[in-house]
Amino acid sequence: MAEFYADQAAGLRRIFGQETVRVVNCIAGRTGVGRSVVLAQLAATLGRQGQEVLILDENGEKSVAALFGAMPRADLLDVLRGRCTLAEALLPVAPGVTLLPVAQAMRAMAAATPAQQRALADTLAGIDRPVDVILVDGAPTPSGVSPLGLAAGETLVVVSGDTAAITEAYALIKRLSQSYGRRHFRVLLNNIRLPEEAAAIFDNMAQVAASRLGVRVDLAATLPHDEALRRAVRLAQPVIAAYPDSPVSYALRMLAADLMSWPVADSQGPGGLGQFTQQLLHLSQQITLTAVLAG
Repeated sequence: MAEFYADQAAGLRRIFGQETVRVVNCIAGRTGVGRSVVLAQLAATLGRQGQEVLILDENGEKSVAALFGAMPRADLLDVLRGRCTLAEALLPVAPGVTLLPVAQAMRAMAAATPAQQRALADTLAGIDRPVDVILVDGAPTPSGVSPLGLAAGETLVVVSGDTAAITEAYALIKRLSQSYGRRHFRVLLNNIRLPEEAAAIFDNMAQVAASRLGVRVDLAATLPHDEALRRAVRLAQPVIAAYPDSPVSYALRMLAADLMSWPVADSQGPGGLGQFTQQLLHLSQQITLTAVLAG
């Protein structure tokens, strides 16, 4: 067993030790703003641009795999318990895009002992394929983000144009900055009809976040309202493949190219990307301890 985990850790260092790997957590202040749709479309676009993308999907029954017309075969927890291999749990969903369901594993991690938490994190090391971008589609939690998402270096906040979504997105940024010390966020405005609307939303969010919270908010992209995206979702196909000339496909191509130019130092976060799993373990154990003390 010790040899197994040593092999796993070596694999983890091979993957997460790559300086060019970017780990991006996609979050939203409320449901219904298109977070998972945006993540799926971004992943497919990155894949078509030659990047190798791994989606860590924490959404359980509402898996992002459905947006690709696929169905998860197993969860990371099944791998840990010996029900299947990691290769069997990994699900190819589009060219260059692989999905790993982790919902059951992360729920188990919240109640696990430190040793069990470490074993679960080490299981990720069995991924021996190259990865350029890891996209985290985290399940909603009372804090607004899971330990898996907190361990990511970049935080991408998906916001739609309605007032409630904007208000709750700001509230989420506030919680993450005050509770976890996050000082930098990227905002993606989704389903926006007018350029001036996007400018007004972003300028207000950035100014309020800077003045009241002391955090920096950058505009990652604005995805326009586009019926092509709705049709692609109904077809369970990436819009970049089904409607490559649509306005939203153009915006996604620009976002994907820009993402690969984000400074690696920013995406790595404190301690470097090689500390991704250590961050995950630390945050999981910290949250577990907080829950025990509160109970």
